[in-house]
Amino acid sequence: MKKFVSLKKNSDFRNVYRFGVSAANRYLVLYKFPNKGLGRRFGFSISKKVGKAVCRNRLRRILKELCRFHLDRFSDDCDFVFIVRQTSSDQDFHQMEKHMWHVWGKLNKQEKN
Repeated sequence: MKKFVSLKKNSDFRNVYRFGVSAANRYLVLYKFPNKGLGRRFGFSISKKVGKAVCRNRLRRILKELCRFHLDRFSDDCDFVFIVRQTSSDQDFHQMEKHMWHVWGKLNKQEKN
């Protein structure tokens, strides 16, 4: 099983935001940016507007687990950043999974065009 690696540095997040491709729906925004041989890395950004710390951490844990569970579906040597929108605060695991794949499909369509 491959290792789950998180983005930590602010400069890495800025590169993904500036040069990456994005897709969004009501609940999530997903950025994808190819990195040069650094492997598959994930970052999560959840604003304080989403809710209190308990809510934000629950959403981060849900997304992290979804990414870990479906690790083989994500491209190698790419950075992914998920931005959780305020409307996601009451979503459960299965709903977030559905929203994640919806955004993933939009991103793949956008890349093909």
